[in-house]
Amino acid sequence: MRKIGFWPRFAVCIVKPLMTVLTARDWRGMEHIPQTGGVILAFNHMSHADPFTSAHYVYDAGRWPQFLAKESVFRVPVVGKILIWCRQTPVSRGTVDAARALDAAITAVRGGDCVVIYPEGTTTREPDLWPMRGKTGVARLALATGAPVIPIGQFGAERLFDPRTKKLRIWRTRSAVYAGPAVDLSKWAGADPTAAVLNEMTDEIMNHIRVLVGEIRGATPPPLYTPAARNSAAAQKPAGAAQ
Repeated sequence: MRKIGFWPRFAVCIVKPLMTVLTARDWRGMEHIPQTGGVILAFNHMSHADPFTSAHYVYDAGRWPQFLAKESVFRVPVVGKILIWCRQTPVSRGTVDAARALDAAITAVRGGDCVVIYPEGTTTREPDLWPMRGKTGVARLALATGAPVIPIGQFGAERLFDPRTKKLRIWRTRSAVYAGPAVDLSKWAGADPTAAVLNEMTDEIMNHIRVLVGEIRGATPPPLYTPAARNSAAAQKPAGAAQ
């Protein structure tokens, strides 16, 4: 029995039986997740059901998952308090609090914890739910800690809740989660966290995740998707401007 505390164990007793009933699991690559020490687990993000399937996978792989999650979730009565008690970290994107969340994640990883991050920052906008370009938080976390980044591809949570149709489906469905070996980020070790470095590292991580999702789906993945809003923002920048 792992010493994870009352509230984390309470959450496990609620969520794990539910996910066991709702999903038929195709899980691979758990051997790539270190059993001890600080580690960063980077997942693709397709559905609001993802945190349940990914948490189930990480817990059964032997680690306690600590998520960086949208701050709005923590404002839900009762649920928000339980999330805090379960050592989850709220993120308010585009604010000073986002930097504080990153600092909290750095402290957790340096302390030997397992931090789960969705580099895309939100559910993918790619029409067929392939991974899109990530934000640079995962690269900042990796540079600051030197911890291994384990890429993890998943597919199936969208059958529980499809973000495109907003339909909730409550029946047993395949949940595929594949982890790969740690991403080799050695070429950037000790580098300054410039925009170019952070974007290159993030793309490297996302491309590993993209390959795993392609393996799950039995298809050749398209290039990382860039949402139209990001394309527009990039087009408006003067030549040579930093990202």
